[in-house]
Amino acid sequence: SFLAPTVPPVRLRDTPPRVTCQTIMATLRPFRGTRFNVDAERLARIVAPPYDVISPEQREGYAAQDDHSVVLLTLPEQNEDDRSKFIKYARSASRLEEWKREGTLHVEDVPSFYRYTQSFEVPGTGHTFTRTKLVATIKVEPYANQVVLPHEQTFPKHKEDRKRILEATRSHLECIFGLYEDDDQSLHNLVVNAPADDSQTITTEEDGIVHIFERISDEAAINAIVEEAAEKKVWIADGHHRYETALSFREDLGEKDGLIPEDFMMMALCSISDPGLVLLPTHRILKKMPMLKALLAEHFDVTPASNNQLMATIEQINSEGKRAFGVAMPGGQGVVAQVRDLDALVAEIAGPGSEDLKRLDVSILHGYIFAKLLGLTGLDFFSYTRIEREALQAAEEQETIAFLMNPPTVDDMRTIALGGDFMPQKSTYYYPKLLSGMVIWSLKDFQA
Repeated sequence: SFLAPTVPPVRLRDTPPRVTCQTIMATLRPFRGTRFNVDAERLARIVAPPYDVISPEQREGYAAQDDHSVVLLTLPEQNEDDRSKFIKYARSASRLEEWKREGTLHVEDVPSFYRYTQSFEVPGTGHTFTRTKLVATIKVEPYANQVVLPHEQTFPKHKEDRKRILEATRSHLECIFGLYEDDDQSLHNLVVNAPADDSQTITTEEDGIVHIFERISDEAAINAIVEEAAEKKVWIADGHHRYETALSFREDLGEKDGLIPEDFMMMALCSISDPGLVLLPTHRILKKMPMLKALLAEHFDVTPASNNQLMATIEQINSEGKRAFGVAMPGGQGVVAQVRDLDALVAEIAGPGSEDLKRLDVSILHGYIFAKLLGLTGLDFFSYTRIEREALQAAEEQETIAFLMNPPTVDDMRTIALGGDFMPQKSTYYYPKLLSGMVIWSLKDFQA
């Protein structure tokens, strides 16, 4: 249920991408980060996962750990007596400034890059990895410029929320996660070997992940990284909504002379060849029990299997280059549904999108099984989980069906992005998530 990919050459389409333009290079800059001025033990209580993977209950748990928890900034509370639903954004901005005044947050004295290393075990496997990222500010570019590329769909209501908090705080409170092309690992090696002059190490209790955050302010190292990064394309791995929010925030200002703070946002960049780049599957749980087995017969070989054996079985099928889903059902007995003829099935998936997109597991599930066989569209008829045990438990307790899936590969993501397509939301889950609270960037600390 994990993938630490070795990246083969990209399989492009025979026809060119739908969007072409002049070559524009990626612009990375060091920045004066805002960091919590606390010891490692307290920092571990302050940080939290990104805003969009935290449930309301989890948010309350993180907020209770420390009165300066980062969720008080990224997910400000809505009080019953608030005169407007927008007051919560001003609450976040007010706290940010107050924490700076009191010294809990401090602004670095020199523009720097940051090296962010996570050492972790993939849940349920015993396999351990280390992933290294460069935290920088990057110039936001329209997707049409082919510098920063997306691969997932986004939704307006999520972008409106993030834009309001950006407007209120004038700060990027969290990093988004990007990948860069780096077959010879030249940029990766520069990041790994750059001298650091400050370091924080924390271990998060709930998952045992070790996070090491180091400042890189050496001028020669910074210049080498900037020069090497300029030739790279960047793929958004995690944070499409926040990227598009930053892009809209900049576009609202119109044309300006020279670079301005709104041109940039914070991003943690990882080599696409990093051996610690791990993708987990995202399983789907239906909210109602459909009559499914007979409907699958046309394009799938359906084999009974214990729910507990489904994931291992579809992983084996996937390793042989074939497509399959595990369908967990109440009573502990489900089925393995293996695609019989992929080309014939793809031909029945309606709607726009390339053949590369339609051949993905997630597209087969949404475009054929959900939409065509079951007549289910939209986002309200199912829920997500990345944990196999939770999917199986849901099938039993809710008396419904859970679809266990293999994850897409990094190469899948890259091919889809280069082709100008978009996967369904929640198609990729890079593990582990970045921690929010390791660094913040305020636009007022921009240096032209």
